Amino acid sequence: MIYNFDLDYVVDTIKKNCARTVGLQFPDGFKRKAIEISREIESRTDSRVIISANSCFGACDIDTRLLESVDLLFHFGHAEIPNIRVKNVIFIEVESDIDLLPVLKKAVKVVSGSTGLISTVQFVHKLYDVQQYLGEHDIHSTVSSGDTRIAYPGLVLGCNFSAVPDCDEYLYIGTGNFHALGVSLVTRKTVWIADPLINEIRRPDADKVLRQRCAAIERSLDAQSVGIIVSTKIGQCRRDLAYDLRYMAEEHDLDAHILMMDMITPETLLPYDLDVYVNTACPRIAIDDAALFPAPMLTPVEFEIVIGERRWEDLVFDEIL
Repeated sequence: MIYNFDLDYVVDTIKKNCARTVGLQFPDGFKRKAIEISREIESRTDSRVIISANSCFGACDIDTRLLESVDLLFHFGHAEIPNIRVKNVIFIEVESDIDLLPVLKKAVKVVSGSTGLISTVQFVHKLYDVQQYLGEHDIHSTVSSGDTRIAYPGLVLGCNFSAVPDCDEYLYIGTGNFHALGVSLVTRKTVWIADPLINEIRRPDADKVLRQRCAAIERSLDAQSVGIIVSTKIGQCRRDLAYDLRYMAEEHDLDAHILMMDMITPETLLPYDLDVYVNTACPRIAIDDAALFPAPMLTPVEFEIVIGERRWEDLVFDEIL
């Protein structure tokens, strides 16, 4: 087994709470397990299962509509955000038990100096073992705690890097590139990705992303109208920030409008003829799919640069704290 969905605990919790209807929510990478898990739960309990078919981008993205229709909602693949607690939602973190030794043997050949250790919830429980292994190879490493949005030391979210320590470089244990890319953009230092699933060491291309972000800012300098996007997702809604940005925009004689929505996609913005959009929801929306939107998609920090409220050299990665 690579990932532990902890179904014995899920079943025991359902029985203990006498839950008649149960909701299941998965990030896209785990949705292929949804039917199998639903079948097992229904075979081992008296409950009926409803699977959320909506996209799920993190612990900030709880399917609140589904929650209204079930007794319990099991949210798989993320750790609960400590300062966002929702009744009847149970987080199953889906830890990985994959052997890290093969990729760590490669990692010790590239890391040097003081190294900050970071990961996602699937691997964060192994960071102290990683720290011990690096120490055996004379590599000093650090695991740090984050703010009230971070459940475990060393855990990074796509919107929060407060658990990133001040080190010479960083070793990210996990799959994909986005979280490591975020650390690279925040720190402007070397980040190594140790991917245990494909046994590969690589680096994210932060320079490419920075060039894209600078280009988006340049394209927005002559904008006359702006749409400020607010998410209805429980952990992404920064309404007060949107109001502040609208006030700033109007102070600079821009025609500003607040757009509130759940899923932020290029298609949802097509009806609005605006010169630029500012995303106050998940920061990766402005990075992952920027080229697909009908106008430049900026982060709040980037928009402040466009209107002259912030200097170019003060460009930083947008975080939700």
